[in-house]
Amino acid sequence: MSPLVPEAPPQSFGRFFLPGPTEVRPPVLEAQNRAMISHRGPANHELMGELQVGLQEVFQTERSVFISTSSATGLMEAAVRNGAHRRVLSLVCGAFSGRFANIAEQCGKDVDRVAAGWGSANTAEQLRDALESGGPYDAVTAVHSETSTGALNDIEALAAVMEDYPDTVLLVDSVTGIGGAEMRPDAWGVDFVLTGSHKALAVPPGLAFGVASEAMMERARTVEGRGMYFDLVAFDRKIAKLQTPNTPAVPVMYALAEQLRHIRSETMEVRWARHTAMAERTWSWVDGMRAEGVEVCVFAEEGSRSPTVTCIALPTGTAGPGVVAAMKERDWVLGGGYGDLAPTCIRIGHMGDHTRDKLDELLDDLADVLT
Repeated sequence: MSPLVPEAPPQSFGRFFLPGPTEVRPPVLEAQNRAMISHRGPANHELMGELQVGLQEVFQTERSVFISTSSATGLMEAAVRNGAHRRVLSLVCGAFSGRFANIAEQCGKDVDRVAAGWGSANTAEQLRDALESGGPYDAVTAVHSETSTGALNDIEALAAVMEDYPDTVLLVDSVTGIGGAEMRPDAWGVDFVLTGSHKALAVPPGLAFGVASEAMMERARTVEGRGMYFDLVAFDRKIAKLQTPNTPAVPVMYALAEQLRHIRSETMEVRWARHTAMAERTWSWVDGMRAEGVEVCVFAEEGSRSPTVTCIALPTGTAGPGVVAAMKERDWVLGGGYGDLAPTCIRIGHMGDHTRDKLDELLDDLADVLT
């Protein structure tokens, strides 16, 4: 085999626990093989209508769901370019919330950071203090599920603070949240929330989705220099016609339609509960290992843990890359620690269509590796 051709992943479904991209069910992959259609024709209009119904259920929204042919990073940039004239307050608790702040800086905004320690969540008190002492701000950026640490921010509580600051919009990265962790942007008052296709939704990479409040759209209409590709005013205008502003990734949209039908049959409440059950099983496994003398721990603080990804700190002297490699030899794929955590941690992405039974198998093998 050519060295340029990557090694094939495990063939049996349910052994790929990387915290993104997430394993994709065979029927969803196969759906991409349908013939091409015109992205301005009636077939695409019908497809977009079906996608809107399914995505609105996933996002728990009555608003239109924008579909972008990009990674979620694209809509993070869109959030900043459309939501802020000049000043941004960024809540940071890990690598990806820090990345949101970096994106705002790269877009030329003045950014103030409020940092929580890695493994901790940002709090409503931190947010209020920062808004009172450093404001006014055009926008606040926050992460829902921090993929690097497995921490979960209480977006409902953060949004409640924002009610006292109506001129500041709340922009939320829910890349490893939506589809696995409860998110209700309409009910909670989130101004813009985004995710990608390749995490808890368990669709191949290539699409990103976002929901904007009316306040966010009003802001976007007044912001100069918001660009062209990620202009939310253009997204809003086109989605009213069940279109996208630019040529979409039609094969991935076919896959999305197949997966949304599956998610609807499961229901969001059941899907959230399944993710919570897998997370709690992982945390209890960690507790059990500690009771047996293996000094592992869940990196994120108790009470602020994501239901979709768990970061596990390993015993002193146990290298994260070595554990990942040993698990790969057993036909399992899991994630290494991210950034500075790479030498000392591993991450399990228990999201998408994984089951408790397969997770139990993975944890049994991981216990053997660690002992």
